[in-house]
Order: sequence, then structure tokens, then C-alpha cells
Amino acid sequence: MPLTMNRDVFITCAVTGGGGTQDRSPHVPRSPEQIADSAIAAAKAGAAIVHCHVRDPETGKPSRDLKLYRELTDRIRASDTDVVLNLTAGMGGDMIFGDPETPLPLNEAASDMVGASERTAHVLECLPEICTLDCGTMNFAEADYVMTNTPGMLQAMGGMMTGAGVKPEIEAFDTGHLWYAKQLVKDGVLEADALVQLCMGVKWGAPNDMNTFMAMVNNVPDDWNWSAFSLGRDQMPYVAAAVLAGGNVRVGLEDNLMLDKGVLAENHQLVTRAREIIERMGARVMSPADVRDKLRLTKRAPK
Repeated sequence: MPLTMNRDVFITCAVTGGGGTQDRSPHVPRSPEQIADSAIAAAKAGAAIVHCHVRDPETGKPSRDLKLYRELTDRIRASDTDVVLNLTAGMGGDMIFGDPETPLPLNEAASDMVGASERTAHVLECLPEICTLDCGTMNFAEADYVMTNTPGMLQAMGGMMTGAGVKPEIEAFDTGHLWYAKQLVKDGVLEADALVQLCMGVKWGAPNDMNTFMAMVNNVPDDWNWSAFSLGRDQMPYVAAAVLAGGNVRVGLEDNLMLDKGVLAENHQLVTRAREIIERMGARVMSPADVRDKLRLTKRAPK
């Protein structure tokens, strides 16, 4: 199909992520204060949406601590800088098996497996405008584990999010994830104007070549809104590719630590670089207010 460039583009900044990057760059924020400050700086640089995880402030390891999410949310909302808040709901589905000959019992000490209510507790407490819904199960190459999101789990979590008035952002790591997302819409779990993030180059999901990318794009229904990203050195090329293919963009330290070869990035610098690419392509960068109108989001006041 012919490309139809997007002329009105929103930028999402994935501020810190849940991966093992905490010791690879001093710019990866750890505490709620650091994450909020980095998110606010990204918003000032042009990010309409900030996608946030929380980390243990001492170790930098990923966390599901409700108090950390509450502090982070309150700090961002108390700021005089407007931004759409997107919290992860991807934690709590990590299943680590035993060795290949004795896969069971699971390695319970290393696995992070909890129920739907616990995985969405911080979402229901903090009520972000958007939260992520990883729409499938896959092998994850950061470590030897399976990211587990069964149909029943997705039905339950998606229903809780939609019922709370929080818009799920479908995280699609492969075409099958889009296939099931369409089923969630058909079943009434997700609203018809769904929001999708195409996650490219995450081992072992969809590889980030252009043929696979366009296969993903062509599987997104015309009335959905979508964004895309890739990892590392491919982050900025995918800014251009997503805009050319009609979508929106995501950048940030969750997906890429480098600004240039040998130069560690900060989130606001990555957003600035993405904004420059978008505007030089002749497109407009959308504001948080624009995004709320487009996605039918409700802005939440500080608690």
C-alpha cells in the first residue's frame, strides 16, 4: 500500500523502563523524584506523553511498589508542565523456568508472576490517562524468561483498565498480538478506537526490518491510533519511518541510551532530536491538549 505521511505527530517519551539498564548510564532515573524530573524535562522538550515505570531508588531494579507509583504520579501532576501520563502495567508476568530437562517447578525466586488485580493495582490507584497492555506472550531475550500474558489475563486486565476510564495502549511485539487485540475490541474489552504501540526489534518479537514493520502497520485497523519505536541506534531512524508510514513516535532511555556514538543521552535530548526530525519532515508536533482531544482522554487533577 502507498505510504501516507502523518502531518500531526505526537511524541511519547519512555522515561526509564524496567530493563537492566540502571548501571549502564548515570542518566537512567531511579527514584520517583528523578523519574518525574526527567519526564517533565522531556515534556518541556516536546513529548506529549510520558511512559513511566518505577524502580527501587536504591538498587535501580524494576519495582511494582504502589507507593513509588503514587509519588511519581503526584509529582508529575503537581508540575506546571502539562503532559499525558502513561503508566506501565507490564510488570508481574515474568515466568522463569528451570533448566531444559527439569523446567518445573518454576524458579519462583526469580519469577515475577501475580494476578490481574495486582498487576493493575497502581493503575486503579493512580488513574493515569493511558496504561500499557502487553497483548501477547513471548520469549524475552534480555534474560531466559517468558513474558506471560494469556488471553484470560488480558481480558481481565483490559476490562479493569477500560472500566476505570484509563485508555489501554496495546503493546504489540508481533503480528499475533495485533490479531488478539482486535479480538479484545470485538469482545468489548477495549473500545473501538484503540491505541497501539508497535514494538520493533525486541528479541524475540518482530524484527525491525522494513518489511516486518510495514506488515505490522498494515495490520493496524484504519480507525486505530498507533505509534512505533525500535531500539538502540535504530531509535531515530524509526522516528522517520513511523511518520512516513502514518504513525506517531516513541523515544526515550527505556529503548536507547545513546544520543550519538560514545555520547550518553538524557531523555529530553532524545525528544529534542525526534522533534527536529519530525519538523524537518514538514510535520507538526502535537501538544498534550491535542493528544487528549485526539485520543478522547480525561486529564486527571492532582490528588
